[in-house]
Amino acid sequence: MTVAENTLEDIRHYYGTVLQSSGDLKTGACCAPDALPADLRELLREVHPEVRERFYGCGVPIPPAVEGLTVLDLGCGSGQDAYMLAKLVGENGRVIGLDMTPEQLEVARRHQEWHAEQFGFGHPNTEFLQGYMEDLTGAGIEDESVDLVVSNCVFNLSPDKARLFSQVFRVLKPGGELYFSDVFSDRRIPSHLMDDPVLMGECLAGALYTEDFRRILQDVGCADVRQVSNSPVSLVDPEIERKIGMVRFTSRTFRAFKLDLEDRCEDFGQLATYRGTVPGHPHAFELDDHHRFETGRPVPVCGNTALMLSATRYAPHFQVQGDRSVHFGLFDCGPTETAVQGEEGDSAACC
Repeated sequence: MTVAENTLEDIRHYYGTVLQSSGDLKTGACCAPDALPADLRELLREVHPEVRERFYGCGVPIPPAVEGLTVLDLGCGSGQDAYMLAKLVGENGRVIGLDMTPEQLEVARRHQEWHAEQFGFGHPNTEFLQGYMEDLTGAGIEDESVDLVVSNCVFNLSPDKARLFSQVFRVLKPGGELYFSDVFSDRRIPSHLMDDPVLMGECLAGALYTEDFRRILQDVGCADVRQVSNSPVSLVDPEIERKIGMVRFTSRTFRAFKLDLEDRCEDFGQLATYRGTVPGHPHAFELDDHHRFETGRPVPVCGNTALMLSATRYAPHFQVQGDRSVHFGLFDCGPTETAVQGEEGDSAACC
């Protein structure tokens, strides 16, 4: 077996056998139900209890305005996020869950008919595949066939993250979106800790250093990735603290669009006005952690933000004025924290 194969086998064993519920986790990364927005808490109540018990996510990778979309959930596990999205995309949408752990997929598949009936659908709009997220070709996911890719605290488990992100952007349609939550680190993890099966299974040993994440996304052609949320991860187990307590971990949610974006915010004199029409967001829409659009209020935006609002599924919900015919230099977004930035605060992405 190669090192990567051994790593994947350890992870499969940890999530298929060692962990039987979220209560078995040894860190505070797992997202508790009361941390969800109110509308998603209500939706979660419609998910089968067994599916909820086997949830190990660290965030809320469910963006708004998903009705009718084809969604791919990478590392879907028992299917909690997949089923929540299944309700949101509606009977005419589709959710594909992919996971490598048979025990988790067995739980997800067992409740497909139950959820279709619970949601009032005439047929299940979910499909669960066994496979590796680094090999979406092998899993049968075609080029430019998916509107939205989501993942919840799973990318850190990948032994080949460059290939993983390359596959994600291959299957996304133009204007499609990657929206995911994961554990990140403030430094590269020491190599001798990356073989620890518990640290790997707890989403720590494989956590991406934020600067390496930025570089990987640039290499696959994504010049501007936006941070949506950021919170610290506590190491509640003394043995884990002893091993890896020198690293600061955070749980972050990012979004990235398959668009032709620039690597800096450029000013073309454009304005964006939110129409107040995204379901569940009548008064304001938050694109990321430093772009909040109040309904009816024109906001100056950089060229990249203008594209994110006018060349994606959000286009019907915004009026974007201006084009790229006149350039005024760099655009000063002035965020409190950039989407992906160095630990000393140096900007490493557009906004």
